[in-house]
Amino acid sequence: MLCCCAKSESNKKYAELDAKLERKMVESRRNYPGHRSLKSMDSIIMKFPKLREGLRNIRSVFESYDGDGNGTIDMEELKKCLEELKLSLSEEEVKGLYGWCDVDGSKGIQFNEFIVLLCLVYLLSKPSSESSSESREMGPKLVESIFDPIVEVFLFLDKDGKGKLNKADVIKTLNNEDYPLERSPSHVTNMRFEEMDWGRKGKVGFREFLFAFMSWVGLDDDDAESS
Repeated sequence: MLCCCAKSESNKKYAELDAKLERKMVESRRNYPGHRSLKSMDSIIMKFPKLREGLRNIRSVFESYDGDGNGTIDMEELKKCLEELKLSLSEEEVKGLYGWCDVDGSKGIQFNEFIVLLCLVYLLSKPSSESSSESREMGPKLVESIFDPIVEVFLFLDKDGKGKLNKADVIKTLNNEDYPLERSPSHVTNMRFEEMDWGRKGKVGFREFLFAFMSWVGLDDDDAESS
């Protein structure tokens, strides 16, 4: 009974985080005008090399906070990381995000989960007033340069501006008739969406999008080479 209650409480907490993130993505349309410059999947792919390099830069940050060198970040290591990066979020919210991003249930945040977690904290928090321009290996400016373009890709795909991606809009956007030479085959666009739509509900939040997007950029290939 206690186990069921704890699971129910966790699910409620994750649903609240999902709703908060959805609202944040709606608000972000005013703050990220760059999404208007994207026209097709090709314009997104052109950003991949720079995005891949930025995401690689996070690996050294991950390793520097993985104090015991076991390939995962625990809760205490994460809190130290966020403190030094001057990212302000309540401890309860950090714990919720930690569990929400630990998708394999290993009780530790692996590198790809760390990227997602750090991005969500960045979006949902505000830098503290004493934040310096840089902190350790990665400061606020570098965080922005890595994550802001990814947010813009999400906003480009979110045509109805409701904070979640729906299948019809994503497929229509990637098959834009105004750019016939850049249209993606229908089986490719369907596959792209299915990679994001974990619950097969036809709606995708930013967290699920981000996990899939790292694979699109080629970060999974980097992991395979480094292992």
